[in-house]
Amino acid sequence: MARRTDSWDESDVRVRPNKKGSRPRTKDRPSHDDAVTGRIITVDRGRYTAVVDEDSEDERVVVAARARELRRSPVVAGDFVSLVGDVSGAPDTLARLVKIQDRHTLLRRSADDTDPIERAVVANADQLVIVVAAANPEPRTGFIDRALVAAYDAGIEPILLVTKADVKDPADLLSNYTHLDFPVIISRTADAQASGIDARSDDGLSARLDIAAVAALRAHLDGKVTVMLGHSGVGKSTMVNALTGAERATGGVNAVTGRGRHTSSSALALRLAAAPPGSWIIDTPGIRSFGLAHVDPDRILRSFPDLSPGIENCERGCKHTATAVNCGLDDWVGGGHAGPTGPARLASLRRLLGTDPRMEAQETKELGSVN
Repeated sequence: MARRTDSWDESDVRVRPNKKGSRPRTKDRPSHDDAVTGRIITVDRGRYTAVVDEDSEDERVVVAARARELRRSPVVAGDFVSLVGDVSGAPDTLARLVKIQDRHTLLRRSADDTDPIERAVVANADQLVIVVAAANPEPRTGFIDRALVAAYDAGIEPILLVTKADVKDPADLLSNYTHLDFPVIISRTADAQASGIDARSDDGLSARLDIAAVAALRAHLDGKVTVMLGHSGVGKSTMVNALTGAERATGGVNAVTGRGRHTSSSALALRLAAAPPGSWIIDTPGIRSFGLAHVDPDRILRSFPDLSPGIENCERGCKHTATAVNCGLDDWVGGGHAGPTGPARLASLRRLLGTDPRMEAQETKELGSVN
């Protein structure tokens, strides 16, 4: 049968409806006046868990998905966010995260010192506990210095926690920081008969956590949001468990490689046990690298208060590098103003500034060797 073509008109055309609807696009967004505020406590595969109506009779945990317009905005543990939709917290319900509220601090890092992309670690923290082991794995001043720079740059107060001090005396490590004003807490793993808190790792080894160190750290935490940061195997999660009563997985160190095993896969905010409202600890996964590409060199220098006075005698435009002519830092350190560890501190500063390729390569090797 021949097809009719001579009498077609516009009425014969079948128009398919637009899958996205016929409503015209608009830049106006809903005001979400009915949104509730939640504190993000963890992020897992596109789902954001938040505490809503914190410290009230209606407190509940709500799981949310991020709104499409926020898909390029990182949401991290510690963030305060606006939630709409089903915010009942009932099982199998899903709210919608429509706004990230203003942050008063943001701890950031980059993959390395050349990576221009910054990564948010945690938001709205007041303190950063830098956790290193005195041995097994060996501590690196490069990691401590990087964490200190990131903390000072974010406006977060640092605390240094040295674990496994019974294995090795940390005096040499701590001598690098005698000129700096921040709390230092030393923890010794006691034997089974000593006074302490039970701790057990995934490899089945049991020990007693130093109760004095737990109490010393606990004294700094009331009413504050504190982040625990360190390499795998240094005892972060063990200390978090002691302070919160949680059961975060813990693990030891590989006897062959000397590297810690990752047991925490995501940052998790936990409420401090028997503490005032607003007392939280955020346990983070064992970190492998801590780049400072996002930090201006001048701000890095300000993070070394034992050295920074020396730049007053620098020539204009001095980069404070190892090859700089008449750099005031050399005279400052040579005159003993930065103490006996001044040369090591200056070398560390120049590594962070990325001005000496040999130093930078060595630091990268050291940081990688503990993971």
